[in-house]
Amino acid sequence: MTIATMRTSLTQDDIRRLVRGDSAEARANAAHKICRRIDTTDLSTEDQESARQILDLMCADAAVLVRRALAVTLRNSPKLPRDIAIKLAKDIDVIAVPVLKNSPVITDEDLVEIVLAGSSEKQVAIAQRPTLGEGLTEVISLYGSKEAVEAATLNEGAAFSDDAYAGVIKRFANDNDIQSALVSRSSLPMHITEKLVNIVSGELFDRLVNTHELPPQLAIEIAAGARERATLDLVEQAGLTTDPERFVQQLHLNGRLTPSLIMRALCLGHIGFVEHAMSELSAVPRAKAWLMIHDAGTLGLKTIFERAGLPSGMFTAFRLAIEIFHKTEMDGGPADKERFRQRMVERVLTQFQAIPRADLEYLLDKLDAIDHARETGVVAA
Repeated sequence: MTIATMRTSLTQDDIRRLVRGDSAEARANAAHKICRRIDTTDLSTEDQESARQILDLMCADAAVLVRRALAVTLRNSPKLPRDIAIKLAKDIDVIAVPVLKNSPVITDEDLVEIVLAGSSEKQVAIAQRPTLGEGLTEVISLYGSKEAVEAATLNEGAAFSDDAYAGVIKRFANDNDIQSALVSRSSLPMHITEKLVNIVSGELFDRLVNTHELPPQLAIEIAAGARERATLDLVEQAGLTTDPERFVQQLHLNGRLTPSLIMRALCLGHIGFVEHAMSELSAVPRAKAWLMIHDAGTLGLKTIFERAGLPSGMFTAFRLAIEIFHKTEMDGGPADKERFRQRMVERVLTQFQAIPRADLEYLLDKLDAIDHARETGVVAA
């Protein structure tokens, strides 16, 4: 089939402009219109073949404007043939970047080849794709430019293997920008956090230890001031840990599983930590401890409270906090956790004033921090 015999669904006038247009601008405008039609129309098999011939013409056009019109218009389209997408991806940066950043038809294998042979700008475009498989992320981590590695590290859709993390840390052990990008990730493997603790400093160090899970013993050492000073809060680490039982055991071994810490955790909604702590201190199995705290009434709660060796003067506050926890529902909305904490702390403070002074000051500080975050727009109202 020739272009002249194409059906009217792809508009004959635009095709003539594309083939015979006197200026690059005219041809680029025609290319944009035709690409839009291809992307939004259900084409017959015959039209699909004709469309492919048209796309081949665009891809071979000497004018950058025409090739860019093709790349930009069909950058997200599954109808862009893979071989044409690859040609565009290997073109100059201004044409390649939209396709590299968005095209769903290019495979990871294609992208790996371009990372290894392409410019830094192309590598950055690939690193910013909505999702990156571990293999592709690893190649960028080991062989990409600093800008590409930083873009991948900031990309929450990029899956990092241990080798990728190790490659980034080894290559950029003294680079503050890359370290900051790593610390900014929503989650890090515990062993990667531990490595970073040993190489970052200052504000980055504080951010790292306060927002990522640390090995229990390391968290305790930092909180105790055995390492570089940080504003580490063991209650917050209790909320971050994926192994609360081990974390609680380490706190107990180090003499840090105090009544004050347990009460603070309870008032901030870390109920899982509290359950493990009560189980550890009372030598009662976790399942039974859960029942005594939540389902056995006041007598069961008082029994495990006493077995745990907590001071009797704290029981009323402890019981009240458990009751408030049961009555305060998580609503699933934005900033759910912060708003839950605020309600919890407010109710404990307004309904029971005999909390030890140190704990009261701590909880008021937490409430002030939540209010400040709300005022500055960090936490939704």
